[in-house]
Amino acid sequence: MPTLAESLQGRDLGELRIIAELWGLELDAPDSRLALQRLVPALLDPALVEEVVAALPEAARAALHELARRGRQPWAGFLRRHGELREMGAGRRDRERPHLQPVSAVEVLWYRALLARAFFETPSGAQEFAYLPDELLKLLPPTASAPAGPLGRPAYPAEVAHPLPTDDRLLDHACTLLAALRLGLPPPAEFGEQPTAAGLPALTGTLLGKLLHAASLLDPSGLPAPEPARAFLEAPRGAALAQLAGAWLSSDTFDELRLLPGLSAEGDWTNDPRRTRQAVLTFLSGVPPLTWWSLPAFVAAVRQQSPDFQRPAGDYDSWFLRHQASGEFLRGFEHWDAVDGALLRYLVCGPLHWLGIADLACPAPGSPPAAFRFTPWAADLLQGAAPSGLPPEETSGLLARSDARLFLPRRLQRLARYQVARFCEWEKETPEGYHYRLTPVSLERARKQGLTVAHLLALLRKHAAGVPPSLVRALERWEQHGAQARLEALVVLRVTVPEVLQALRASRAARYLGEPLSPTAVAIKPGAAQKVLAALAELGFLGEGRLNEPEKEVTQ
Repeated sequence: MPTLAESLQGRDLGELRIIAELWGLELDAPDSRLALQRLVPALLDPALVEEVVAALPEAARAALHELARRGRQPWAGFLRRHGELREMGAGRRDRERPHLQPVSAVEVLWYRALLARAFFETPSGAQEFAYLPDELLKLLPPTASAPAGPLGRPAYPAEVAHPLPTDDRLLDHACTLLAALRLGLPPPAEFGEQPTAAGLPALTGTLLGKLLHAASLLDPSGLPAPEPARAFLEAPRGAALAQLAGAWLSSDTFDELRLLPGLSAEGDWTNDPRRTRQAVLTFLSGVPPLTWWSLPAFVAAVRQQSPDFQRPAGDYDSWFLRHQASGEFLRGFEHWDAVDGALLRYLVCGPLHWLGIADLACPAPGSPPAAFRFTPWAADLLQGAAPSGLPPEETSGLLARSDARLFLPRRLQRLARYQVARFCEWEKETPEGYHYRLTPVSLERARKQGLTVAHLLALLRKHAAGVPPSLVRALERWEQHGAQARLEALVVLRVTVPEVLQALRASRAARYLGEPLSPTAVAIKPGAAQKVLAALAELGFLGEGRLNEPEKEVTQ
């Protein structure tokens, strides 16, 4: 830190005399240079420092002790907590004498030289800080520091009326997404069941993809990296969950601030998601294990004690975050709850919950989460270690049906499901497991990747109690002959006598006719039904249309 002399270097003679007056000192000097030389040694008298500090108003003394305890603090944040420092020139200052009627604790400290301001270099550039010169800091009388404790309070019983326990389902969702990406299919919009609490962030394919990328499971093109993905799917569930948790903890690219629902980031500005994440986890470190903790009280405590946790310079104006519904830019400290508070809630209810670190609870079904607690897995996961107690995966249980549908139970080995999914079309997820279907399209897609029916049958026989013989025959026939049946939706023209069709084929409307089905029936090309009816009328035959849904007109 700058010395006391350096900190007072920019203050004029009038201000130095104010400092001396407030310390009860006589300052007889013709200029600021000599005044500074005489004032600094006097201000470093231990007995006088103790006397001046003891005489401070309570609010100013609290601000001074906070500065001494925490060290330098962003200037903007310090002013926000302890009041303004009115900017005025020497003439106005000498007329109004603000040191006699200070409007804030900041002004009390400033005019007593117990507060200084300067720019310091930080990783994000030069930023202005409030500080106390080290010489004065060493002379401050000791104070009883408040006992360190967790931010917030334990949850009330009403806040935990409806628990929302976490689990390790994230691993299964990751398997689903990896399989979809490998096949070039769109991932599910949301994973798992619908949220049972209002405002609970949904785990989307985009979010999970960002986490898999942070875990180095995807290559630069967004496809599964073969070896890392296989190792992840083969790993025990505890080790796999620890891998995802570790990736999240250390990621610079998984930026929760830019993922907040309802907000959009605009403009060229940067934030540090990893530093923010570590700050929040530090706040949470004091929460007793397995104890329900109030989420609103935690957020309120952070706002009160460390509001600038993600803004090292206390800057609330340079980040451009727009509220999507209203279009309003959320700049300024007045939007703290909508941005910084929302981020705290998102971290607890999103990543910490998805990763199996935190359970949630709400007062009533459909209400926002009001409480959280760390799970028995939390301590291990936050240290990058595999937690114990996760149910093991099973090698069998796959159900192959004769109608070409497959059911894979939730606890089936993830690698087995990933491999089987390469041959299938995705149908749905249920609480019990995953439903797929074998189709000519999915089998052809697998064949283009070098996979054969023999590979599929080997997988089915390895993980299923039995494979229906009819399904085996169907797969083998497809491999030899391709699809041997096809369903099509057709518009069919039926006439009463063959002569009507003959007349239509001899007209310009013949281009609308498709495959003949009988002497009195013919398929109509898509979108041409009304054209055919109009042509029949021109030929002297009135027809009627009995279509379930209207068709679009074709372009001639």
